[in-house]
Amino acid sequence: MRELSMHILDIAQNSIAAGAELVEIDVIEDVANDKMIIRVTDDGRGMPADVVAQIRDPFVTSRTTRRVGLGIPLLAAAAERCGGGVDIASVPGGGTTVTAIFEYSHVDRAPLGNMAETLLALVVCNPNLDFVYNHVRGDNSFHFDTREIRLELGSIPLSDPEVVVFIRDFVAEGERRLDA
Repeated sequence: MRELSMHILDIAQNSIAAGAELVEIDVIEDVANDKMIIRVTDDGRGMPADVVAQIRDPFVTSRTTRRVGLGIPLLAAAAERCGGGVDIASVPGGGTTVTAIFEYSHVDRAPLGNMAETLLALVVCNPNLDFVYNHVRGDNSFHFDTREIRLELGSIPLSDPEVVVFIRDFVAEGERRLDA
């Protein structure tokens, strides 16, 4: 995948398929220590240890529509190419955390990509689920939480066209401010 945001979207979709009601996405750009950390945590059904041990095998998948699952293997390959790796922690009935670490300055590290569009796709396609996004770059940070937005909106759904525009603009502006 050309952008890390596509890996994030794929892992979040795995969380949704696992019955998650809350998906938390953390992006930490630790330039001082030359690390980029991407973490996706969910409250889905989790996986037993034997499945976690095999999850990097592209022929191990829970999908019934096809027999290949490339999301985790591609993410792991991208991280390993950049001096990092992937760790998966999961508890049956207790959710899963996928953590990818990249060497920040590595020439082969893909750009993060458009997180505003990635989050928008997740929220609009899954309006009854909650998403938390935290992005830290140096001393700057951005926080997005659909639970907070729901509190403000009351009965207005997240899929309302005006809310969709707000979410896209809010996340895009938050991402731009990280550069300040």
